Amino acid sequence: MKVIGVDVGGTFTDIVLTDSSTTEIAIHKIASTPDDPSIAVIQGIAEICERCGVAHADIAHVFHGTTVATNAVLQYRGVQAGMITTAGFRDIVHIGRHQRPQHYSIMQDIPWQARPLIKRRYRKTVTERLTPPNGEVLVPLNEAQVRQAALELHEAGINSIAICFLFAYLNPEHEERAKSIVKEQCPDAFVTTSSEVSPQFREFERFTTAAMNAFIGPLVREYVENLEQALQTENIRAELHVMCSNGGVATAKTISQLPINTMMSGLAAGVLGGAWVGELAKRKNVITFDIGGTSADIGVVTDGIFAEASARDTFIGGYPIMVPMVDVHTIGAGGGSIAYLDDGGGFKVGPQSAGAKPGPAAYGQGGIEATVTDANLVLGRLDKGNFLGGAMDLDAGAATEVVQRMADRLGIPLLDTAEGITTLLNSNMANAIRARTVQKGIDPRDYALVASGGAGPLHGAEVARILEIPEVIVPPYPGINSAMGLLTTDLKYDIIQTSFLLSTAIDFQRLNSGFADMEAQLRNQFVTDNIDLDATRYLRYTDIHYVGQGYELRVPVPGGEVNEETIQETLAAFHALHHSEYGHSFPDSPVEFVNIRVTGIGPMPKIGTPTVASGGSLDKALVKRDMTVFRLEEHLDEYETAFYRRGDLPLNTGIPGPAIILQTDSTTVVPPDCSITAASSGILAIDVGRNK
Repeated sequence: MKVIGVDVGGTFTDIVLTDSSTTEIAIHKIASTPDDPSIAVIQGIAEICERCGVAHADIAHVFHGTTVATNAVLQYRGVQAGMITTAGFRDIVHIGRHQRPQHYSIMQDIPWQARPLIKRRYRKTVTERLTPPNGEVLVPLNEAQVRQAALELHEAGINSIAICFLFAYLNPEHEERAKSIVKEQCPDAFVTTSSEVSPQFREFERFTTAAMNAFIGPLVREYVENLEQALQTENIRAELHVMCSNGGVATAKTISQLPINTMMSGLAAGVLGGAWVGELAKRKNVITFDIGGTSADIGVVTDGIFAEASARDTFIGGYPIMVPMVDVHTIGAGGGSIAYLDDGGGFKVGPQSAGAKPGPAAYGQGGIEATVTDANLVLGRLDKGNFLGGAMDLDAGAATEVVQRMADRLGIPLLDTAEGITTLLNSNMANAIRARTVQKGIDPRDYALVASGGAGPLHGAEVARILEIPEVIVPPYPGINSAMGLLTTDLKYDIIQTSFLLSTAIDFQRLNSGFADMEAQLRNQFVTDNIDLDATRYLRYTDIHYVGQGYELRVPVPGGEVNEETIQETLAAFHALHHSEYGHSFPDSPVEFVNIRVTGIGPMPKIGTPTVASGGSLDKALVKRDMTVFRLEEHLDEYETAFYRRGDLPLNTGIPGPAIILQTDSTTVVPPDCSITAASSGILAIDVGRNK
């Protein structure tokens, strides 16, 4: 079965073609088309099929990672949306929780106030009220007011409406009725309810999540529908599945209804790609480390399972949202990061970036500021004639000129300046990894570092050295690892209910009924998606905290009937997780079960282990020998370095550093005190020698 993975980035669109019944893999890169990303997607698929001799009709599945939703929020370029909410709660999405993102700043940016997802004049109120704890109707919905609100929004040109009522997470009756009325008044409108997007307590976050779904909904729906139509036009009858923030994929129809699930789509795929590479290397504990031109994305995989963001950490563009999300941490650090002196004379690198254009000075497109790429070229760690497989010649003179200009300002030698730029970047990235590991009770020394992206293998060994990580793993195709990750996942849906049950008074009937109802909903979804129910599986979780705490931790719940033994097992797991997260736990304190969740998983065809040609040799792989610069034991020195073509390396043979490994989509740097091995599984493994 032939399947394709397509990941759309800001500069390039990456395509992977594989046959799930064999180990054949083909890759392709094409320039992205930001005005309409689907153009590059279709063109890239057509080109890789032509190159591999694959008929369009033979493609069974297309798995797609998209930035349409994320970019719309980050760039504040969604649609003009409206809201219908409970009388008296019009300003919930503006007031928030009176929590300042930066406690002591009087000039801080508060996104939901400075850039509201729904402007106040488009937020309408109606009379209705439900009451806890079971969502009984206290005040009936005033349907006439809903019709009037819908009419006013329609006359104002609003074609995307969020319906957000108080306590709708306990009972969606009023929201569903209001949605029906709005659809009667505005048949073409995109209408979303808070209870279908995020049926959880916390009004501000739930309302904001629904508002964001309305803000991006029409854009994502139009994009997905256009892409499906374009695939059909090209005789690509494949099923389109879109990567979601929870680490799974969903059907195009589901995404059209709940586009907010595509937030961080490509970044989630990158973590999955890192986990797949860990499996190739037989490593269950890996830190994924994806560096592009502008940013570095960091994820953690423990025992083969990626970490999920908690409710207190799920923000997009500064807006809190409540959807299941892979825990990915992004910082402004990449090959295009600019070196500069701040107002106090401090030497800094990033987060400002030269971007794709003009890009680093080495690209020869007019860049005038020193970047990380320029520094690596000055240090000899990039081969100016073998960048992007020889498709681009780097301008060493321009790179030297901009780095020398910075050196003159600092009053230090050229090579010290270049090495200082890379050291600052590496330190920034190491600190970001510490924030996701050490600060969460995880020892990075027990993990391998998966270095991917165009610049990840350039910096992986030195970042690992800072953190005392013993091994760096470089994927078979590091520059398109996110596209590879798309082909490692399954169809995945999440359902949640707010429960509010105390450990001292568990209602077992309510818990069992809740889990059963959610699993039935997921089975119905899989039937709609034509998935064999015998192949599906269901995972149960609960969000719980000690009574009085403000945030929860997510803990797995054993399958089968929930009974006293199940509860005790779940509580033990919670106490252990709390101790791991915070350094303490209170086993004798009462615990509150806030939410119960079920994740349904339907199997999808996956990428196999890549086939690696054998019979290479160092003599065959050698491109040249040249001088490169490294700092060891506080001494900056030049070293004679071998430059090798990755595809011609001998397998399972240790190669001492210093060495530079060249391939089309990335360059791998092996410092002098390290060694590297090309494994038969397709990965490169760097032994970070100083950490022994």
